[in-house]
Amino acid sequence: MERLPLANEDKTMSTNLKYLSLGILVFQTTSLVLTMRYSRTLKEEGPRYLSSTAVVVAELLKIMACILLVYKDSKCSLRALNRVLHDEILNKPMETLKLAIPSGIYTLQNNLLYVALSNLDAATYQVTYQLKILTTALFSVSMLSKKLGVYQWLSLVILMTGVAFVQWPSDSQLDSKELSAGSQFVGLMAVLTACFSSGFAGVYFEKILKETKQSVWIRNIQLGFFGSIFGLMGVYIYDGELVSKNGFFQGYNQLTWIVVVLQALGGLVIAAVIKYADNILKGFATSLSIILSTLISYFWLQDFVPTSVFFLGAILVITATFLYGYDPKPAGNPTKA
Repeated sequence: MERLPLANEDKTMSTNLKYLSLGILVFQTTSLVLTMRYSRTLKEEGPRYLSSTAVVVAELLKIMACILLVYKDSKCSLRALNRVLHDEILNKPMETLKLAIPSGIYTLQNNLLYVALSNLDAATYQVTYQLKILTTALFSVSMLSKKLGVYQWLSLVILMTGVAFVQWPSDSQLDSKELSAGSQFVGLMAVLTACFSSGFAGVYFEKILKETKQSVWIRNIQLGFFGSIFGLMGVYIYDGELVSKNGFFQGYNQLTWIVVVLQALGGLVIAAVIKYADNILKGFATSLSIILSTLISYFWLQDFVPTSVFFLGAILVITATFLYGYDPKPAGNPTKA
């Protein structure tokens, strides 16, 4: 008789965790895009912070956060934590090396997002970046032999149509300077490349997770380790001269640190959503994030004037996001127990 209240308690806790993780995802996605865009367009005296160093710092913060989570799972024992890290990372070098490929791609992607938001308004970026649903689906079909249903294929067609509408130039854009058009093109290319890298790295990472029994946190530590190495290589190659002149943390302020922390949280929040939420609710979170980004970009950042074509495209993208996660349940299956 006592089991019912316990079952109800577990169900309530699971529901609470589901909506909490989604709420955090909406907050993290929206605030990262807006603060990143604001930090890249804010005019201040002195040198601007280097996006390459911000990527490295975010990776290091992600490693620290994951180590703390593994420490918690190890019943807050330093000895147990040391044993887990030694057994799962150092004693399995080939397993660890597998993460070098997605890690390098994620590092490239994170740098591209800074380029994209330096050249595109937050609303256009948010909607266009949803093309990662298309690239993830295509890589899932080719790499994981997944089968997509009719609703999913339909959603991908709607998604491409929606993004095409969002990118459709308005009259004001056609009359703008060539420099602006060039910046728009650079931003668009950065987003599209990020979509392809996100799709491939995400599916590759999923394939690795399915093939081994290591925890998501251990895998994220491995990703962060390689990400830091690749990131530091990027700093040295592209910004080495600036770092030697003005320092690694040049241009850093409170806003920069907020951007870095939000970027570090990204992977952990997505891991929580995968664990606790379903695709429909994840689609809802994405849609809400797009709407919030559009409103704040228009009213607060004032770098975006929506057109009727943009609204049509955004509605199509939001519809596609929901439709892709839709999983119609069979009406009845007498063969199933």
